[in-house]
Amino acid sequence: MSTASFAEASDLQAWKDLQAHFNTEGQNILLKKFFEEDPSRFDRFSRRFSNSADGNEILFDFSKNLILPQTLELLVALAKEAKVEKLRDDMFAGEHINFTEDRAVYHVALRNVTNQDMKVNGVSVVDEVNGVLEHMKEFSEQVRSGEWKGYTGKKINTVINVGIGGSDLGPVMVTEALKPYADRDITLHFVSNIDGTHIAEALRTSDPETTLFLIASKTFTTAETITNANTAKKWFLEKTDNNQEAITKHFVALSTNQEQVEKFGIDPKNMFGFESWVGGRYSVWSAIGLSVAISIGYENFHQFLAGAHAMDKHFQEAPIEQNIPMLGGLLSVWYSNFYGAQTHLVAPFDQYLHRFAAYLQQLSMESNGKAVTRTGDTVKYTTGAVLFGEPCTNAQHSFFQLLHQGTKLIPADFILAAQSHNPTEDDTHQIMLASNFFAQAEALMVGKTIDQVKSEGASPELAPHKVFRGNRPTTNILVKKVTPGALGALIAYYEHVTFTEGAIWNINSFDQWGVELGKVLAKNIEKELREGGDVSSHDASTNGLINAFHAFRKD
Repeated sequence: MSTASFAEASDLQAWKDLQAHFNTEGQNILLKKFFEEDPSRFDRFSRRFSNSADGNEILFDFSKNLILPQTLELLVALAKEAKVEKLRDDMFAGEHINFTEDRAVYHVALRNVTNQDMKVNGVSVVDEVNGVLEHMKEFSEQVRSGEWKGYTGKKINTVINVGIGGSDLGPVMVTEALKPYADRDITLHFVSNIDGTHIAEALRTSDPETTLFLIASKTFTTAETITNANTAKKWFLEKTDNNQEAITKHFVALSTNQEQVEKFGIDPKNMFGFESWVGGRYSVWSAIGLSVAISIGYENFHQFLAGAHAMDKHFQEAPIEQNIPMLGGLLSVWYSNFYGAQTHLVAPFDQYLHRFAAYLQQLSMESNGKAVTRTGDTVKYTTGAVLFGEPCTNAQHSFFQLLHQGTKLIPADFILAAQSHNPTEDDTHQIMLASNFFAQAEALMVGKTIDQVKSEGASPELAPHKVFRGNRPTTNILVKKVTPGALGALIAYYEHVTFTEGAIWNINSFDQWGVELGKVLAKNIEKELREGGDVSSHDASTNGLINAFHAFRKD
């Protein structure tokens, strides 16, 4: 893919127009005032997404953001001048927009439930994707029904997914988020950390006769994953009197490296592949989602894909003014590059979504944590916000103080489902939860003046400490219910928000060279640690730490 047609963002006329708009009007936006003056502001700046696959609906309310009608017009102009639509169309056409690795970026093809014609290098990928999905369906149904049995004939009741990065974060988040749909007779463990504690705790309560291991590594060479897999294999063999043949009933590979898979002892029939155009942080839609299919059932997994596909269609077809993910991405650029915001909060008011922010951290920061443009030049502006979050209302009792009264501008996304999976008498819990969802966004916007504080009886000395500046922006996302389809749509929304950010910033959002250097150095240091003895080949700090590590281990 040619990079010459994409310009440095800050050189675009639309960027300069936005800067002028920010200097004259943007810095003076007072949300409370504009809501009072414009009764139609909510209607003007909110968008609704309907998922025809399951009838669910999601309301995206952008009205509590620091924007005017003119701001939106200028942001749309920026997207057009930055050729976001062209890059989007190239992605959906299977072009190699990940040009540093010469790959297509085609996770959208994994959830192509309507079987649209989708090609990479002129070759259709539809049959291949459907073939893997059919394999996942067959296998997951066998495990869930008990047709697939362990080596002693017992039903599988424990599944341990061994992976890292996208091979872990996606399945963990989705299985937690969709736990209401899960088969509770199947216990799930997810092992990712090279810290031996992680695999040890998963194995501690597992029975080798009823445990299935999913080894998730595209190349089957990822150091952390293969080390954990070998530890699991050793445990299994020790527990089964070195029954090598039994491995085929208890180990499955989510990989494309058949040679290494067979060498490990896994039957190639139990290998689930995916192509190079599937990036790790976008892989939950692929064979990497096998644990999800086993947990919630294939039909629900299919609805999960369908929800994402519906958002893909919206992203592909809706004009920028109505394009929900593009608007979300443009707002992120507005805050990052004009207001100087360095962080972004995603706070779901839903306990099942307690791993959602962790998942989005990889999606956002691994994608857009870049300092060079597509042409290899150093960027002249901020990219890649620091994304963080925890579920509410817990988060309100920890870091919300910083949102309300701190010195930093922290744009926030609040997510709530109107319908709970666990309704209580009089829906008490959900009503209390919802009241906090609405109140927090309103409080962040309206704040509280010193006159209001004094009128409530605060002393002159205490009054300044109880003032809330307000005017803090939030995007409020109200879901009818967190179904598999709704979750799929939400994840796809954030994928395309991230895409839009990267397109505006003129960076490649689809490589991740930044994770490599530390890995390379770690291999060299690992050798030194195994050899023992004092080292002097590094900087003074690293030498000192390694030598102290050796000394501590001897005591």
